[in-house]
Amino acid sequence: MQEFIGNCRGCGKAIYCENGFLNGTVQEDQTLECFECQEQRRESED
Repeated sequence: MQEFIGNCRGCGKAIYCENGFLNGTVQEDQTLECFECQEQRRESED
């Protein structure tokens, strides 16, 4: 089962909850971020 949750704040990609698992992360400001954008942000912070 796949349920649309929202869009990534970085790239606009659709983020879904798939079988009970969110395919992204919820940030402190309650926005969503896909795993790809999260990884890029982490790499740029290092």
